[in-house]
Amino acid sequence: MKIALLTRNPKLYSHQRIMETAIGRGHEIVPIDYLKCYMNITSRKPELRHMGEKLEGFDAVIPRIAASHTFYGLAVLRQFEMMGVYPLNESVAIGRSRDKLRCLQILARDGVGLPVTAFANETSRTEEILKMVGGAPVVVKLLEGTQGIGVVLGETHKSAKSVIEAFRGADINILVQEFVAEADGRDIRAFIVGRKIVAAMERKGPEGEFRSNLHRGGSAVMVDLTAAEKTTALKAAQSMGLNVAGVDLLRSKRGPVVMEVNSSPGLEGIEAASTKDVAKAMIEFLEKNAKPGRTKTRGKG
Repeated sequence: MKIALLTRNPKLYSHQRIMETAIGRGHEIVPIDYLKCYMNITSRKPELRHMGEKLEGFDAVIPRIAASHTFYGLAVLRQFEMMGVYPLNESVAIGRSRDKLRCLQILARDGVGLPVTAFANETSRTEEILKMVGGAPVVVKLLEGTQGIGVVLGETHKSAKSVIEAFRGADINILVQEFVAEADGRDIRAFIVGRKIVAAMERKGPEGEFRSNLHRGGSAVMVDLTAAEKTTALKAAQSMGLNVAGVDLLRSKRGPVVMEVNSSPGLEGIEAASTKDVAKAMIEFLEKNAKPGRTKTRGKG
């Protein structure tokens, strides 16, 4: 099988593991910088080129698109899909998960547990928004933030109001969510491939930090998921239409709630904490599913 790996940095741990595993299983895998791709959007004859070379003969594509380049990266992925190349994650599904507001709305529609979340345009409704999510402390999130960047804890009513009004005054879109105090700075990452949870870890932020992201100094250990957590994580990935997903959960008093669904989850932390070969599960999924003519879009864009 010939696989395209869409990445700007093939030297990252996750991408090295994917390439080593694919090669070790007898496949050819080609790292492609999607920002250096350009395309011919012609009826019935879609064409994609990378630095002067025509991209053809691929059986599957693994998109590892940075959040900051989602728009162009998904355009390149869609072109692969138009050419009949099987995507590990489809462009529509990635687009859903990258739009935080849309993601939460879809999850809410499908009955997936979520923290109480508010979204508004007018700062004149700040008091009402804070009341809606249960009052301070609250978590304020930028819609475009990743890896814990752009996430602020408003510990008091006054500070929360100031943060919300500052962001909206700068015309920055934000979500306001209830603060799940009982999570105690911990969250759970469930790594899903296909319809299975292949690994899970519990992450904890450093002392005094409510964010548990490993990129921000957090630590991770293997964790056993409850039946409710497994069901919630699988349902969240299915709602997005993702074949591969990192679903982030909090343990709240009312059961597991989903914080985020990541369409390009990192492998380093989860493989170290769980001792599971996640890269192998990803390549095995392609081996079973990357057949000619099986490229499709789940639902509407």
